[in-house]
Amino acid sequence: MKRLRLYPLSSLAKVFPDEICGEPFSGGSLLANETFSFQLAYVLDTVPRAKLDCKLSIESPLRSCISVWRVECVPSEFPAYPNSDGNYLRKTPGLYPDLLTPLTEDEVEAVPGSCRSLWFSVCPEGKIPAGEYPIRIRLSNQENGISEEICLTLRILAERLPEQELKFTQWFHTDCIAAYYQLPIFSEEHWAWIEKFMRMAAEHGVNLLLTPLFTPPLDTKFGGERPTVQLVRVNISEAGYSFDFSLLDRWITTAERAGIREFELSHLFTQWGAAHAPKIMAFRENKAEPERIFGWDTDAGGMGYQSFLRCFLPELTCFLRDRGIADRCWFHVSDEPGEAALEDYRRASSLLAEYLEGFPVIDALSDYAFYEQGLVRIPIAATNAIEPFLEHGVSPLWAYYCCSQGDQVGNRFFAMPSARNRILGLQLYRYNIAGFLHWGYNFYFSQYSKTLIDPFRTTDAEAGFPSGDAFSVYPGRTEVQPSLRLKVFAEALQDLRALRLLESRLGREAVLELVESEGRVTFAHYPQSEQALLRIRERVNQKLAENPGLS
Repeated sequence: MKRLRLYPLSSLAKVFPDEICGEPFSGGSLLANETFSFQLAYVLDTVPRAKLDCKLSIESPLRSCISVWRVECVPSEFPAYPNSDGNYLRKTPGLYPDLLTPLTEDEVEAVPGSCRSLWFSVCPEGKIPAGEYPIRIRLSNQENGISEEICLTLRILAERLPEQELKFTQWFHTDCIAAYYQLPIFSEEHWAWIEKFMRMAAEHGVNLLLTPLFTPPLDTKFGGERPTVQLVRVNISEAGYSFDFSLLDRWITTAERAGIREFELSHLFTQWGAAHAPKIMAFRENKAEPERIFGWDTDAGGMGYQSFLRCFLPELTCFLRDRGIADRCWFHVSDEPGEAALEDYRRASSLLAEYLEGFPVIDALSDYAFYEQGLVRIPIAATNAIEPFLEHGVSPLWAYYCCSQGDQVGNRFFAMPSARNRILGLQLYRYNIAGFLHWGYNFYFSQYSKTLIDPFRTTDAEAGFPSGDAFSVYPGRTEVQPSLRLKVFAEALQDLRALRLLESRLGREAVLELVESEGRVTFAHYPQSEQALLRIRERVNQKLAENPGLS
């Protein structure tokens, strides 16, 4: 006897090999140009023991708009901090659903007693008329007389999501791409993969790209080095410094072709306090190989590095203006400076201010004093330390989270329910947040960049960060592979855009009432259930349908 059980689920469910964490799902609504995702879990009960290949068939007027992935489980040795809150699916090491692998054939494998899942994304791209559309999905095996099916209904609305206003950067680690694929940095093969990673990022809401003027001084142990990915060639002669921006120009062209138009120029001082210079390589006259001229051994306040910046920044800003992107560039001083670094940061910030007038400067930090003393123009506050910024009405205000935001606030760790990922869209709207930063788009090193890891096997940076913090995409053999966390976060960004659209129709107060229709929404307190978030989004869509815009 063989029996196949099917469970239609929303995109917010997670299917472990031994447990389905999600509620029954029968359909929903979407705007004409957004992507709607759902899942189908399946479990095979069989006697005798044997795996079974099943044919997948989809019958729907939307068939050409539907993409299908297998949800693969990957290992996590470090899923959560011991002192984290109770809103986790589980905290034990094991296999967690995360990797999405494109389904290239119409067969899926069912294994006795093991819960498995398929991920479906419907993307009408504004080309499908408004209306209700059935989707019938069948898994069958003729040899064993198995044929099971489910049917759900999607309602496509005539309304269209507006362009994304939120600035969103998820840090792009150029060196990790070269290291994983063992490619010479900025070789043609490396550039091809860079563009693929850029395109995947753009398709999921990234519109601001970390750009390595010099090798970014991020997550590097003191005295250590990451592979050189410096886009600006520095030349030294008797006349002084000169700069070649050819690689930077190619980077900009590649990013724009991939769908990204704004550029986050890498930090000009080291992480956690601006005490040192980033690694900078330079070519001296008659030398074929570059040498390191600045790095951990450089006092950021010394005359050497300050003189360099006084030469470099005017030429860089001139290039950006000539290139026509000056109004699309953002600068950094230092990432996550602490209270002890206040004076170092003050000195560095003052120096940059001399040459970056008119350019926005942003930095991730948690201490309100940096903003209060005028040291950072646009703060990026950690979601668990954002209250002082909100209380003082800071505007514009950005937000970020990383490994440290695993208690009470939302995040995207493997072990968290996906609702805790998607809630961010409501929170960003609630507080009028102008930008969001997350550091881990494709970080494939261990913590402090000591060694290369295999992200298909090591998902926690060798127990440096809870699984799900360091990367949101996987380096496939021929293409970049998304995670379900990447897809769910993109849904949060769609929610935000839908709320902005509704605000243009009904006003902010009416939309805030909808946002909090399932309970209070702050960064630390919010509706935690899958169904609550789905209900809120359906109410938003219903209000949009009832209040159409002018044609």
